[in-house]
Amino acid sequence: MDALADLLQPYKEIVGTLAAVVTIGQMFSGSFICWDIYKQGNTKGIGIMPFLGGIIMSVLNLKYGYILRDPTMIQVNLVGLALNIIYVMVYFNYAQEKMKVWAYIGLSGAMSAAVIGYAEYEDPKLVENRLGTIITAFMFYLIASPLFGLKEIMEKKSTEGLPFPIIFSGAIVTFMWLLYGIILRNSFLVIQNVVAFVLCASQLALFVVYPSKPKPKGKEKVKAKKAD
Repeated sequence: MDALADLLQPYKEIVGTLAAVVTIGQMFSGSFICWDIYKQGNTKGIGIMPFLGGIIMSVLNLKYGYILRDPTMIQVNLVGLALNIIYVMVYFNYAQEKMKVWAYIGLSGAMSAAVIGYAEYEDPKLVENRLGTIITAFMFYLIASPLFGLKEIMEKKSTEGLPFPIIFSGAIVTFMWLLYGIILRNSFLVIQNVVAFVLCASQLALFVVYPSKPKPKGKEKVKAKKAD
């Protein structure tokens, strides 16, 4: 890793800037999912967890940013929090089972409050590493969560319902932060993003093996109904 770090060292500023830019860009990937929801008029086949997960990650990283006194991290996650709140509002507007959505929102809020409460009472000397570990574990869970439905994907031979924009942008973001971690010679950052990148790449491979089936439109829908 040292040899690669030396090779990339002259590009530290460029890689760092690109990593920040693609991270902010990833936060807008949810707009593509919201557009799909708008086009089909409901949330069928689309889960809310990517958006709620985005809110939880933004809240936790905001707290982490305050602990580190890092203004860039604070600003980026304020943007992420605002965008994901908008995405959840769009999802809720088109959701049919609104009580179920409320339950998920309440659970996410309770989880965020619990972790923030823990961070407030933890020893200041320990909270940075421990909160960082919690955030990393939750990030891995979010990235890996689409794989929980792998059995269903294999049975249907379709990736319909997987959030492709979020997965694709996640792969780019984790790769850029992996490079930045190598430049910084930060083993924690490298391991974190190696795992995250592998998870994203595995999910992207599913889109190649099991492409989502296009939904019938207009006349095709009418023909499909007549056939039934």
